[in-house]
Amino acid sequence: MSIETDSSLTTYPPFPSPFYPSSALSLSLSLSLSLPFASYFPVTSGLRWQTPPSKRSLKKPVSFEMATRMDLDGKPIKPITICMIGAGGFIGSHLCEKLMAETPHKVLALDVYNDKIKHLLEPDSLPWADRIQFHRLNIKHDSRLEGLIKMADLTINLAAICTPADYNTRPLDTIYSNFIDALPVVKYCSENNKRLIHFSTCEVYGKTIGSFLPKDSPLRQDPAYYVLKEDESPCIFGSIEKQRWSYACAKQLIERLIYAEGAENGLEFTIVRPFNWIGPRMDFIPGIDGPSEGVPRVLACFSNNLLRREPLKLVDGGQSQRTFVYIKDAIEAVLLMIENPDRANGHIFNVGNPNNEVTVRQLAEMMTEVYTKVSGEPSLEVPTIDISSKEFYGEGYDDSDKRIPDMTIINRQLGWNPKTSLWDLLESTLTYQHRTYAEAIKKSMAKPTAS
Repeated sequence: MSIETDSSLTTYPPFPSPFYPSSALSLSLSLSLSLPFASYFPVTSGLRWQTPPSKRSLKKPVSFEMATRMDLDGKPIKPITICMIGAGGFIGSHLCEKLMAETPHKVLALDVYNDKIKHLLEPDSLPWADRIQFHRLNIKHDSRLEGLIKMADLTINLAAICTPADYNTRPLDTIYSNFIDALPVVKYCSENNKRLIHFSTCEVYGKTIGSFLPKDSPLRQDPAYYVLKEDESPCIFGSIEKQRWSYACAKQLIERLIYAEGAENGLEFTIVRPFNWIGPRMDFIPGIDGPSEGVPRVLACFSNNLLRREPLKLVDGGQSQRTFVYIKDAIEAVLLMIENPDRANGHIFNVGNPNNEVTVRQLAEMMTEVYTKVSGEPSLEVPTIDISSKEFYGEGYDDSDKRIPDMTIINRQLGWNPKTSLWDLLESTLTYQHRTYAEAIKKSMAKPTAS
């Protein structure tokens, strides 16, 4: 099997997808020499080949050993066991790939679904087969949760409802998922002296100070009024009737609980605030691998429009400003947190790319241009249409004007900076989306609609 690549970023095979045969979904490393292991996982100092790849038949599992790996302070990194809650999702699947390919760590992968990590679980001959276990469970009501946390050295909690369309239409589910369901995880980690990396959100910042200034105020251009700092910026939300803030409030409250557990009971914790992590396997495409009536986040929404050759819908004119970071860059940051606890414990980290700032309208224009390139299809005569937030999201929607992360703390503590430009990450992601979904969408659109 051979996969063409447009750039060094486009290294993802079309997994996992229900539209490819099982042979394409299984990352067994029994691949032809035209697709070496390194094209899936960039080889770092953590891996060393036993024999030259050119001399080996890849019809049997590749043998490799881990070289001694050092942390940022020059100390050897000891293998640990990680309990990863939400391992089957977008972020979890990429983190599991990284951990299996480049580290000796073990993962207890917890989730309701495992479609996005099946290529890491099957077949049993995979070189990391003894280092990853999948446990199908829902943390809402499963007595196994505490036992699995006890078995691990570190727990990473990725579980959440994090789709803006749900915040004001399913506020109770949103609050329960992001606060109530996370409580036992924090409790078990604290009681059993286990380290916790908890994934929060950039939404905890809410609105910027600058958004309350007059539109013609020169202070709106002053970074002090819109750049978001973990240890300084206030969290400013809308009124209670704007239920869009149910997500941000729940996430902020669990952050405060974790911080209090650290202060009062000695919980070792790290809080991650992602700023729009983008890449293959993000969200879903409505009617293909998600509900037809579902509304995913902006990049998947726009991808769905492009795949169906529909105009991209710009909510309230697409004037909100956002930054986007490539998932591979972001996972590098998480691995640094995992392997440098002395530098990460007790900290809250923004993880984003302030260099990739655009308005949502500009994002739509870039995606249209990139998709034309990767698909070979001409763009529509009318590529975008404006739609009100009330019409798109329903009553109770509100939004923040800007989300620009300050990177001082993560750069100081972990030496991390993002590398991938917005154009490159969009090209990689849309190439994956086109290869994975284009044919399935054509077939679905060709089916007669039932009366």
